[in-house]
Amino acid sequence: MIDLVAHGLIEPASPPRYAGGPTSAAAVLDDLVATHPEHEILVGRHGRYTSVTLDEAANRAANALRAHGVTPGDRVAMALPNDVDLVVAFLGTVRAGAMWLGVNRALAAPEKRFILADSGAKVFLGDPEMTAQVGLHLHELADLEHLITVDPGGDHDEWYPRLAAVTADPPPVRIDRMDPAAIAYTSGTTGFPKGVVHTHHNLLLPGAVGMHTQGSDWHGRVGVPLPLTILNLIILGPLTAWQRKQGLIAMDRIDAVGMAQWIRDESITTFSAVPAMVHDLLTHPEVSDDMLASLDAIGVGGADMPDAFRRLYQERFSRPVGTGYGLTEAPTAVTVEDPNEEPVPGTCGKALPQVHIVICAEDGTAVPIGEVGEVCVGPRSDGVFADVYRPMLGYWNQPEASADALRDGLLHTGDMGVLDDEGHLFIKDRKHDLIIRGGANVYPAEVERVLHDDPRVAACAVFGVPDDRLGEKVVGCVQLAPDADVAPEELIAHCVGNLASYKLPDELRIVADFERTPMGKIRKTALRDQW
Repeated sequence: MIDLVAHGLIEPASPPRYAGGPTSAAAVLDDLVATHPEHEILVGRHGRYTSVTLDEAANRAANALRAHGVTPGDRVAMALPNDVDLVVAFLGTVRAGAMWLGVNRALAAPEKRFILADSGAKVFLGDPEMTAQVGLHLHELADLEHLITVDPGGDHDEWYPRLAAVTADPPPVRIDRMDPAAIAYTSGTTGFPKGVVHTHHNLLLPGAVGMHTQGSDWHGRVGVPLPLTILNLIILGPLTAWQRKQGLIAMDRIDAVGMAQWIRDESITTFSAVPAMVHDLLTHPEVSDDMLASLDAIGVGGADMPDAFRRLYQERFSRPVGTGYGLTEAPTAVTVEDPNEEPVPGTCGKALPQVHIVICAEDGTAVPIGEVGEVCVGPRSDGVFADVYRPMLGYWNQPEASADALRDGLLHTGDMGVLDDEGHLFIKDRKHDLIIRGGANVYPAEVERVLHDDPRVAACAVFGVPDDRLGEKVVGCVQLAPDADVAPEELIAHCVGNLASYKLPDELRIVADFERTPMGKIRKTALRDQW
């Protein structure tokens, strides 16, 4: 098994109390197979699986990976569309004892190359476009031994023959719930992403909490239109759905009509999306009420919600939309707003039953109620879920960053917030100027790094400004080098090959100079105000 310390990670000071349910992500189907073997639990564009058939497919995936030399602790990366293959490959990875790594297909080639190199991934699974893209960088990826194309029913498929060549017997791998199960790369505050490492226990805890607070729902059908290459979507999608006895629908379209067709055809009862997607779904002229008749509600997160959107949601579902606060390092949600309670303006809700929130001063001591400090998260000390929560194991190969984020037994989020006397959390300043554009995290440092690669740029500052549809859009100001003559559109074009499309600046402006602090840092607050 992998040496945590050697990879910059931190072992929990004490093992968490067992929350019940499956003991690992690899065993998440065990109860369904035993009690409801013919229950349909996974649907996608290219397949439908019952509990038993998915269990067999997951075993084949694990055995196929083992046949390619994957051993416990190895990293298996994949960049696949939302479909059954991605979910099966995830289950196969964790059953082989390996660590799963989702790579967002929207990332630019240099971004994918960095993540694969930094993680030391041994195997990469991608659709034809993704494997072709990664294949151009194989000479820079010393650890990557196998590049496998997944193309169900297509001419380029290499995955299904590998599944057919192995047995559906359970792989002989012993997995502990505190073993590392997955890496999720966050956008980098220094211009490069960091790999957040989570245990099997962490991946399953949100589902255990959901099972306790909301119960099982044999008739529930959970749709996932957001990319399942995002670890939080794997946790809140299949892992939580299956613990709650719900079916999982991998939706491969995010346009309003496409989502509505999935909802109608598969009788989806709930799904989570960002405000822009829900806004389009509820206002598109080609989406009828009949197409959305099966929906009980839509979970909304990942972005600030304009008042116009809140009113639209209230009119459609006859209830206020609830907000929340979470982060990859937690993982997933830390607080949630109860839509059945009287709304509290500006809050992102109260702590979930497994976590305790502390607002800390710079020296790590707790500040009084009502005062602003850093939002820190630790295990709840009372109740049903006392001492079951643990945050990430740390950042992959970054011991200093891991130690800083996990000091004093708490997860230090870097976000500034305040608690009121009833436990409502209010976020006052987001981590390192994070921009949330249409639900996707964009760190200015990443965009600034790419802009600075252009020799015509002397200095730049990227930040977010409010947008009614997206929540925020990415904008920036650029100071040109002496004698440089370039239009903002040309600088945006320079970013196209090096950044995911959702990170590209929506607008740039050329400025003569920047207002700076005494330390020489650009005053972004002044730029936002001017914008």
